[in-house]
Amino acid sequence: MASSMAYIALLCAALAAVVALLRWAYRWSHPRSNGRLPPGSLGLPVIGETLQFFAPNPTCDLSPFVKERIKRYGSIFKTSVVGRPVVVSADPEMNYYVFQQEGKLFESWYPDTFTEIFGRDNVGSLHGFMYKYLKTLVLRLYGQENLKSVLLAETDAACRGSLASWASQPSVELKEGISTMIFDLTAKKLIGYDPSKPSQVNLRKNFGAFICGLISFPLNIPGTAYHECMEGRKNAMKVLRGMMKERMAEPERPCEDFFDHVIQELRREKPLLTETIALDLMFVLLFASFETTALALTIGVKLLTENPKVVDALREEHEAIIRNRKDPNSGVTWAEYKSMTFTSQVIMEIVRLANIVPGIFRKALQDVEIKGYTIPAGWGIMVCPPAVHLNPEIYEDPLAFNPWRWQGKPEITGGTKHFMAFGGGLRFCVGTDLSKLQHYTVVERGTPSDKGRADREKVAVVVTADVRPVRYGRRRRGAGGSVAVAALPVAAKPAGRETAELCGRKHHRHLRLRSSGRSGSHQPAVTPLLL
Repeated sequence: MASSMAYIALLCAALAAVVALLRWAYRWSHPRSNGRLPPGSLGLPVIGETLQFFAPNPTCDLSPFVKERIKRYGSIFKTSVVGRPVVVSADPEMNYYVFQQEGKLFESWYPDTFTEIFGRDNVGSLHGFMYKYLKTLVLRLYGQENLKSVLLAETDAACRGSLASWASQPSVELKEGISTMIFDLTAKKLIGYDPSKPSQVNLRKNFGAFICGLISFPLNIPGTAYHECMEGRKNAMKVLRGMMKERMAEPERPCEDFFDHVIQELRREKPLLTETIALDLMFVLLFASFETTALALTIGVKLLTENPKVVDALREEHEAIIRNRKDPNSGVTWAEYKSMTFTSQVIMEIVRLANIVPGIFRKALQDVEIKGYTIPAGWGIMVCPPAVHLNPEIYEDPLAFNPWRWQGKPEITGGTKHFMAFGGGLRFCVGTDLSKLQHYTVVERGTPSDKGRADREKVAVVVTADVRPVRYGRRRRGAGGSVAVAALPVAAKPAGRETAELCGRKHHRHLRLRSSGRSGSHQPAVTPLLL
């Protein structure tokens, strides 16, 4: 009798557990709302659709995750990422509205895993006065006045030096080369970076480890990409923390870089900054200043190799500038930079197609009624710029590289309904002008001004589906994986009379975009958290 009663009790407990589990799963998939929720699925309890969200995208097209759900649910749908309900918007009007309501109906927000990666006190997680204060601080370095008086010449010189260095090497990985060039320059301006110093020698390597696992499933155990990412952050922060300690111990140290200005803010009688906020700021700036631009430029080279007419038009514009110079070998001036309209159109098109920012996150501060749907308070919103930039209703033949589509249109200085590569609203990226300047310098210096020389000494280009490994090197037979061949002449003019050419003087050199033997993919970097 007792055993049968125990059996019944056990059965009832099991049944109650099953009912409770089913009820919990139902509530997960059917969350309460004061209005009509967008269509979509929240996926499995807790996990949601995280696995699908982090799946790599092997093309420059819209990610399969977003593309499939737009077809199924429309331009606005709900999902769940790392345990949080999120509304994804591919609707231009809704995206613009979200940006314009920053601090009123929405605020900047990122899933906890991204916050752990970039620091809980990073600039993207701060709001109100503190965010405005940090933005003003950063504009001391990235503002137009400093770009005009200092950074234009320094960026141009760094690009000329790198191209000259590459010309003397048998092989250079383009993505790594551009990343190193931009990192060396921006890190020097930010922290006085000197790779010859023992304490800084591994800093670039630490950021490389960080980037490799940036867009990965958040499983922090040894052997995973996410763990490698977190280890890279920890090691980079250790270097920055050591530099801060050294500088804080030198009260008479002059301001030589941006970090010194940050240290001065910390030394105030009543500082607004904390050491944690300062370190997270430096970490994010170092990442945002080079990686996203380097990836976009690598994709830009691929696009230029496939479109020789664009290269010809760039050459004509650059030759016209050089003809009007007193010294043809002098550096570019601000007036010349602002006058190159077609180069600006090329940069806009590269940025549109590169889609380095796959999503910009916000959080609803209250229930928001929009487009016939209700976004509950506390839910996340992911604005999806690639879905706008690749929308055929907005851009004719959106996957085509066509800089002329920007002809006659005014320069974009903020986020618009149809272009939001740098965000929008109050959080329009403060590094936008610097990024455009870096794009311009590589495009301008990488296009030879002598069409006859370019015809004689072409760079053969083999383009593969894998954008990540890009090498300047000698062409070898038997390299598989190529899907297209084109020609892009590339040259550099360093200071002085000698001209270093990547295409070589007597022997042909080749620009090879080839597979590394890994099942890699073009996975955009996460937004630089200045958005």
